[in-house]
Amino acid sequence: MSQNNTIAWSKDYFLKSSDFKADSNPATFEDSHSTIKYSYIWIVNSEGFGNEIKFFIKNIVLTTEFYPMLSWIRQTQDPTLLLNHEQGHFDLAELLKSKITRHIEDAFFGKKFSTRGQNSEQQKQYARESSGLMIANEIEKWEKYLFDERQEYDSQTNYGQIHEKQQKFDDMFKKLRM
Repeated sequence: MSQNNTIAWSKDYFLKSSDFKADSNPATFEDSHSTIKYSYIWIVNSEGFGNEIKFFIKNIVLTTEFYPMLSWIRQTQDPTLLLNHEQGHFDLAELLKSKITRHIEDAFFGKKFSTRGQNSEQQKQYARESSGLMIANEIEKWEKYLFDERQEYDSQTNYGQIHEKQQKFDDMFKKLRM
């Protein structure tokens, strides 16, 4: 686990019961919940155009992260099924990551953006800040897509209870680990 209490997706790591650190919510139907998001790094470059600095964004890299402190699992008779299903949520996010990365990069490809600041150093500083906010806004849109896909996964598998459907997803997710 990293310093900021997240677990980055890895083909060699599988979620364990002890990774789910939040208290379960007695008001919900589900027996488990996992919080999964994308963190990101990127490169922002700038060019001078007269007295103005314009910036552009490239090399956006997403990391699929699981948040233990916001995730919970009820201790049931067989937590193996729940853990497998929640691992599926993590794997699904990783599976969608390349598609989401492409779409986010396409939103910025070939575009140059103006920035504020009274001198080139301030403009460069604000370019970094502005580019981060712009990427965060794009990530937010795509996390909605991830949320919808996760709901579809839950619906198709009935939260892992329809074993044949869950197995089809499991087989698809195994390809991530090859």
